Amino acid sequence: MCATCGCSSGGSVRLLVAEHDRRPGHGRGGARHAHGHDSYDEHGHGHGHDHGHDRGHEHEHAGPDWRPAPDPVAGELTTLDPADAPRTIELQQKVLAKNDDIAQENRMWLRERGILAVNLMSSPGAGKTTLLEATMRGMADRVSISVVEGDQETALDASRVLAAGSSVVQINTGAGCHLDAEMLARALRCLDPPTGSIVIIENVGNLVCPALFDLGEQARVVLASVTEGADKPLKYPHMFRRADLVLLNKTDLLPYVDFDVREYASGLRKVTPDALLLQVSATTGDGMHGWYDWLRRRTPVPHE
Repeated sequence: MCATCGCSSGGSVRLLVAEHDRRPGHGRGGARHAHGHDSYDEHGHGHGHDHGHDRGHEHEHAGPDWRPAPDPVAGELTTLDPADAPRTIELQQKVLAKNDDIAQENRMWLRERGILAVNLMSSPGAGKTTLLEATMRGMADRVSISVVEGDQETALDASRVLAAGSSVVQINTGAGCHLDAEMLARALRCLDPPTGSIVIIENVGNLVCPALFDLGEQARVVLASVTEGADKPLKYPHMFRRADLVLLNKTDLLPYVDFDVREYASGLRKVTPDALLLQVSATTGDGMHGWYDWLRRRTPVPHE
């Protein structure tokens, strides 16, 4: 549940897994069957699941390349004492504390396997999926990249990433406006990424709630676009303050939009003085090598 808006409290989370995998290093262009239930549970994330899933819910297939992942084990329900009901702030703290505990387990799981996880966040339409497609093409021969796609509905973006040659898991959050650590834990078990690889988490398009939730990632990247306006760092400071890198995308459109790069950079420095800002165009490729270099410098050396 989101600590600010209460999203996901009554919704369901749908996890969709690619039936065929064209992940670099795992038989590029060949078919790799997605994990079944046995391998889904064997990678060391023994959390209980308590997202309120309806075990009788009918999962819809999102197309011929997708199937729903196995339902998680239903969590236990705890009855609260009526005297505790007004203690909303304490409840929110407990929700975030549980998320942080699972995030730490994710972080350890990734570190033990030598995997870089990057939480990619932006508002809707900033170009996250286009950036991922370009990244697959630009780094395909250098490192294995797998993707966790977060959207409220559909597997449209996951299908694009799959076509670009990456292993991908789609998480549909329903009414939820962000991913959380337990969702990532389930996705990692399905992906089973190889050592020395990168997992990029395309979070739900939102400049507020995703910043509140630690997923266990090693790095946070905020993607902005010149079509959004130069005031975003000042209007959404928490999101930008938590970023390790800010990518300013769609720079090929600068001649056609009212956007002041200096104003944007100045606002970003006020929010987070040490922020690294890279200007890119995922469509034309301008500036993308700086992004690729940033990823390569952080990718662990594969275990022997």
